[in-house]
Amino acid sequence: MRSMLFLTAMFILFGGSKAAASERVDNFRLLDQDHSAHELYYHKNAKAVVLLVTMNGCPIVRNLLPDLRDIRAKFGDEVEFLLINSSLQDTHKSIRQEVAEFGIDFPILVDDAQLIGETLELDRSGEVLVIDTSNWRVAYRGPINDRVGYEIQRNSAKAHYLTDALAAVVAGQTVEVPKREVFGCIINFPERDQKTEHAKISYSETIAPILEDRCVACHRPNAIGPWAMTSYEMIRGFSPMIREVVRTRRMPPWEVDTNLPEIHAARGLTLEERKTLVHWIEAGSPRGIGEDPLLQVKPLENGWLLGEPDLVVEAPPFTVPATGIVEYQYPAIPNPLDRDVWVRAVSIQPGQTKVVHHILVGTSEEVIPIGDQRRDAVFRNYLMAYAPGAESYVYPEGTGVLVKAGGQIHLQVHYTPYGREATDVSKIALYFHDKAPVHNLRQQVVLGFDLQIPSGEARHEERAYFEFDKPAIIYSLFPHAHFRGIETRFDIHMPDGKVEPLLHVPRYDFNWQHNYSLAEPIKVPAGSRLVHRSVYDNSAANPANPDATREVPWGLQSHDEMLYGGFFFRWENGTSKNPVHDELNFQIAQFYGALDDDFSGALTLNEMPPWLSKLFKSGQLDRFNTNKDNALTRSEYRAFADYSAAERAKNSAANVNRQ
Repeated sequence: MRSMLFLTAMFILFGGSKAAASERVDNFRLLDQDHSAHELYYHKNAKAVVLLVTMNGCPIVRNLLPDLRDIRAKFGDEVEFLLINSSLQDTHKSIRQEVAEFGIDFPILVDDAQLIGETLELDRSGEVLVIDTSNWRVAYRGPINDRVGYEIQRNSAKAHYLTDALAAVVAGQTVEVPKREVFGCIINFPERDQKTEHAKISYSETIAPILEDRCVACHRPNAIGPWAMTSYEMIRGFSPMIREVVRTRRMPPWEVDTNLPEIHAARGLTLEERKTLVHWIEAGSPRGIGEDPLLQVKPLENGWLLGEPDLVVEAPPFTVPATGIVEYQYPAIPNPLDRDVWVRAVSIQPGQTKVVHHILVGTSEEVIPIGDQRRDAVFRNYLMAYAPGAESYVYPEGTGVLVKAGGQIHLQVHYTPYGREATDVSKIALYFHDKAPVHNLRQQVVLGFDLQIPSGEARHEERAYFEFDKPAIIYSLFPHAHFRGIETRFDIHMPDGKVEPLLHVPRYDFNWQHNYSLAEPIKVPAGSRLVHRSVYDNSAANPANPDATREVPWGLQSHDEMLYGGFFFRWENGTSKNPVHDELNFQIAQFYGALDDDFSGALTLNEMPPWLSKLFKSGQLDRFNTNKDNALTRSEYRAFADYSAAERAKNSAANVNRQ
């Protein structure tokens, strides 16, 4: 009897209340210690996923990591190995310290809201879960082996539970013993026993206000969301979907590393909001008492979110076919203004949101005919870019963009067919300052147009930079990639070598493009570099990848790729009355940042584009290569550019005289 009581007590202590090993695991996405995103169902091409439950300071986990490495080496690409940390006391920073101190070479998924750990019914570190990807069920949960326990440590294991379980799953067989007792450190899940309290969460006072703040802007009648949040009944019906998109972090479509500088008007859910929503849904989405605030949600009318504009212009109609690839369109709209104006804000309304992927807007003082020059005209006096998630831009206080009377308003429009023919007539609204602002707002792009993404590679990084030749103030950042882009960053590299992270988007989503405005603009000295990096997934595991067998180059269309980091800034010492802008230096800085792969500040022969390397090899640039180092610095290239411009002007004048 005493033995039975002891076994019963141990069963309860070591997980008798846990879900059965065969239960299905819902998809989830978590960020690791470096804030890179990991989605469970991404690993569908593996035979199994192993999750080792960890926490900082656990001696059992530290002791077992070499065993886990040996098992990983044995199963290779057939099994994905991850660690998960649901401990309240551990943070991304402290986990990174643990990783560095103990040489941990596994991604550690940080379950900061504890939502995944609660669902998986974790309670101790040292436990491993083997998830069979053929059905996403837990095939085994328990210890790695019998080598380590409480105050027990053998030189070698006698029983190899994890290895045996993986061998069975890989072979398509059932694990003989799917659940075993675990020795490890207890993890505190304070919300796990609060299900009664979760059922008391107020829909009217808590849930509906969260949805109003974070979701309703898109999920309202006539807006971009596929369904409208107009009542409790709608929310209850979509509750399982809301739970899924919150756990997988697909919605709201906003993900930034919150340990970096604060972003103005951030759209993401806070940690507490995520926990509250999911706990309420898992409690059955109770209605409770009180009015339903969502009954007051109004349809999105044709009015402008920023109020009545000073000027609205329409793009010419364009019919998008039902299928196929549509080349970028470059319409030009006559500027109806008979006076110069300073623009303070821009808003764009696509006529057909389903086919308009993005619209860039700029102006020119003169009329530019259709041709190659029309392609770049939008960047001459850039105003803003539209994409889902970035419909309007109010310029920073005290700044503006001067639009001269006459000339043209230029667009670059990317259309994507969606299965039905549609005619788009997009509208652009401009809002004016009453008087000239103090500063010119300027825009530039960090480009990497020489990128090459190897076929099949799951994490390929590209980088480029823009070097400021004068002190500047950066206001906002706009990362852009295509279907293979999965992660993106902006950092400032100071002249003294110090690196200051500005923005990290752990899960870039091509379907949503955001302009990230810094809550506090950053001042950078001359010689600073704004470095933009993006990670691309060109593997077959990427469900959005058009073709994993291609080596992917730079290209405008979405089947190719871009390293494109737009940013708005101003020169610190310039004003609208006394600008310090040097357009040629501006262009050279972008050119060098795109091609200078080793970040040396000079272009070597293998970094030069063909036309430039041909000139260099022929000796035509010897007079400009003053240090004779077989490379071309920015100042040397500037001297060559100035000389070339002077020669063109001289020849043009001579032609006029002859005529």
